[in-house]
This record gives sequence, C-alpha cells and structure tokens, in this order.
Amino acid sequence: MTELSAAYERERRLFEANVTARQDLEAARANLDVARAELNRAQAAVAAAGVSGDGRSLAVTSPLSGRVTAAPIVLGSFVDAGEELYRVVNPNGLQVEVALPSEDAARIQPGDEAAVIVGDGREIGARVRSVTPSLDPESRSATAVLSLTRAVPGLQPGSFLQVRIRPSGEVDQSRITVPEDAVQVLEGRDVVFVRTQRGFQAREVATGSRSAGMVTILSGLEAGQRIATDNAFLLKAELEKENVEDDD
Repeated sequence: MTELSAAYERERRLFEANVTARQDLEAARANLDVARAELNRAQAAVAAAGVSGDGRSLAVTSPLSGRVTAAPIVLGSFVDAGEELYRVVNPNGLQVEVALPSEDAARIQPGDEAAVIVGDGREIGARVRSVTPSLDPESRSATAVLSLTRAVPGLQPGSFLQVRIRPSGEVDQSRITVPEDAVQVLEGRDVVFVRTQRGFQAREVATGSRSAGMVTILSGLEAGQRIATDNAFLLKAELEKENVEDDD
C-alpha cells in the first residue's frame, strides 16, 4: 500500500511537470484505488472475525446467550474451517424431539398438550410445536417437536426422555384437574381443601399426571366441588398448627 501511494505521488509530480502522460497517472491512481479497496475489505473482515489489533488472538463470540457445555478444542491446536470450538446451550431455548410411530403420527397435532418425564420422575409441561408431514424412510416414524413450558435445571442436550402426548381430540372432558398449588401434602397424604358450610376441610385425594401446572385428580374429589387454590398452603399451615396445639 505504501509503495503504491509513493508510485502515485511520483507519477503525479511527473505529470504536473509535463514529464509523463496522463494515462500513466490514471493507471497509478487506479492501482492505488484497488489497493485501498482491498485494504478496507481486509480490515472489515478482520474486525468481523474479532481479530485483535496485534493479530495474535481471535475473539470467539456466540450468536446466542447461554452457558458453555463443551469445549473439545485444546489450547494451541490447529482447527479447520467449520470445526466445533465450543458448544453453547440456552436453557430457556431447549426443545424436545419425539419419534412418533406411524400409527400415532396422524393423531398428534400442533398445540397438543404433552408431559416430559425427566430422570427423577418429575413431569414438565410441554406443548407440540410441529410434526413432520412425512415418515423417516429408515425408522418409519415421524418427528414431533415439543416446546417446554419452563426451563428445566440440569436438562442436557442429547438426553433421552420419556414423553406423554395427549391428542387434543381425545381429551377426556370428564376428568378433574386442579392447579398444583391446590394439592398439599399433609402427614404424607395428598389433600385438597374443600369448601363446606363449616369452612374448608382437608380431603385426601389420589393424584395422577402433572402437566403445565395442573394435577389430575383420580379419586377423592367430585366435579363441581369448590376448593382452595392459591391459599391452600395457608390452610395447611393453620391445620398443622392446630394439631400441634392439640398434642400439647
């Protein structure tokens, strides 16, 4: 770049002194413009790549926020283009892919409710986001993509999970579901507080699946009965306090 600038200045002085022709000056100017354009392009590429000012280091920036779950490259080693340097996972952006047998694929639709069963037995609410329109030629199964209703601490990409999907067209409307906060554990039993003429009374219930903040009640509660929900834990605390006072 410096040599081309000097060559252009030399040609300019010679042209002004009527020593060289204009075409020599124009040629020198064209060469200088091309060199400047190449320099600008290279500087832009360096800046985009995150190369430091001294050219000895490179900043690696993730396109998404999250945490690093893998770093397979050893410091000082050579890497090829496209080789994985780091793996970054956003816990709030995880999705679950489910293999659907061909006989079940037609029953599942986007928007259907689902429950993801993690390693410790917890059920996390989810919803079907999409279903592939065709079957995999090898496994003869379709793929359903589920979106989780909340982040799951400790859930790692690549984990194997159990999933239960409830087709919207086959939901049993007679089932009873209540908010999770309505179910309290009292002396090792699941109970809900049912409103009666004397106030709220603890009623033992058998619970089923938990999904999207709701609990299925299998027995112990009848449809139409009014129960405590958000303040159920206060009723539990008051009842435990009364039991302690009676023991004294």
